[in-house]
This record gives sequence, C-alpha cells and structure tokens, in this order.
Amino acid sequence: MLNGTTGVGHGVSFRGYDVVALVSGLGVVPGQAKHTYVNDGVAYYFASEEAMKLFAENPEKYMPQYGGYCAYGVALGKKLDGSPRFADIVDGKLYLFLNADVYRAYEKDKAGILAKAAANWPEIHHVSVAEVNG
Repeated sequence: MLNGTTGVGHGVSFRGYDVVALVSGLGVVPGQAKHTYVNDGVAYYFASEEAMKLFAENPEKYMPQYGGYCAYGVALGKKLDGSPRFADIVDGKLYLFLNADVYRAYEKDKAGILAKAAANWPEIHHVSVAEVNG
C-alpha cells in the first residue's frame, strides 16, 4: 500500500513504519526517511540502518502479502487498506488487516480466510482498486 510519496517521487509503503521491526517481533515502529530503501519503485522506511540492510538483503522475507492490502478483504475479492497495527505472521509470511474488527473476524477462521485470499489474489492482483471495489 502506498501512503504519500518521497521527495523523489517514490511511493512510501507500509505507512512509513519499519516492516523489519514488525516481522522481527518488535511491534509497530515508525521508520525514518533517512533510512529509506527503494524496492521495485516503492520506498520503505526503517528505524535504523541495520533494519534497512536486513531488508535490502532479503526483501521478500519482510514484505507484506497481497501488496499490503488487507488479507481479509482479498479473501472477499476486495482491495482494502492493510494496517501494520493489525498484522499476523503465518508460516513466515506477513499479513495485514484493515482494523480490529476485521482482525477479530479473521481470527475465527485464519486458515480459511488465508486460503480464500490466496485463491482470489491472482484474479485481482493486477486489477485497479476502483475496479475491484466497484
């Protein structure tokens, strides 16, 4: 998900939070623009140079699934904003959710929701938010 742009025009992912910190179990930690790494045209902010280097070594390890869209939304065939504040790591993969209510719904059937999301993603991956959410 993009949240604003950097001074050079790259979209900022993960709402500017440090994705390495979240995946590493440190929680939701704000990133800093001085620790920016651009991956596939999108800027990621990190709380430290060390976190930035870890991401640079293996971005796929840290990037949220479904481009950062809410996994529950993807299971419903929608592209909804995913929040780092409502996240889960399953089998080493990071999934984001829209809000607390959606996260609680997901917790009732994690395996089923993630299976539906995985099945739906190939069909909606390259479709615009406006078209998918119609």
